[in-house]
Amino acid sequence: MDNEKILIVDDDQNICELLRLYAEKDGYTVTLAHDGQKAVDCFDIEHPDLILLDIMLPSMDGWQVCREIRKKSKCPIIMLTAKGETFDKVLGLELGADDYVVKPFEAKEVMARIKAVLRRSSKQDPNEKKLVSFDKLTINLNNYELRVDGRQIDTPPKEMELIYHLASNPNRVFSRDQLLDEVWGFNYYGDSRTVDVHVKRLREKLEGVSEQWSLKTVWGVGYKFEVKQS
Repeated sequence: MDNEKILIVDDDQNICELLRLYAEKDGYTVTLAHDGQKAVDCFDIEHPDLILLDIMLPSMDGWQVCREIRKKSKCPIIMLTAKGETFDKVLGLELGADDYVVKPFEAKEVMARIKAVLRRSSKQDPNEKKLVSFDKLTINLNNYELRVDGRQIDTPPKEMELIYHLASNPNRVFSRDQLLDEVWGFNYYGDSRTVDVHVKRLREKLEGVSEQWSLKTVWGVGYKFEVKQS
């Protein structure tokens, strides 16, 4: 590890110092922020490799910080939430978070999540061409651009990754758990509603565009990107 940088954002200074202690012990360079605006400012200055981001923050909450970061960067984000409610998990992942940890947590667990997320992000080859095309549809994961019938459609990162994964494996059926593991890359503790939410939003963008392909539900199993055989 070449002194990867972590930005820890939490208004609880005790939590920040505890996580800083463990992170520095593991060789990371750590920056702390205790409110949302400071987090965005620190991000612009420090350019961290990963952000640990609490939801309940002064001045700007974690959701808004995540939105601001995602406008300019795909830096991995792990959300910290004290609630652990499905709504929080789904919303965080829809906004482009890579993982979440529910408070109270063990610092060692957080460090394990950090290592896993950084390991996944480091495996991505920037020179690899990640582009698939079908009738009236182009999915370019290199620049996260979705084009439908010639028009660029604004699409959140995880929706892009989901449709790319499905379309890269046409006519293959994926269970919700497989998609969580292969697209989100972590164990979602049996809660698969986020997949349904993402598919629903993708369908709103893709429904009726072409008769040659469609995003299909396979009842009792999961989903597939169905392509008609010519």
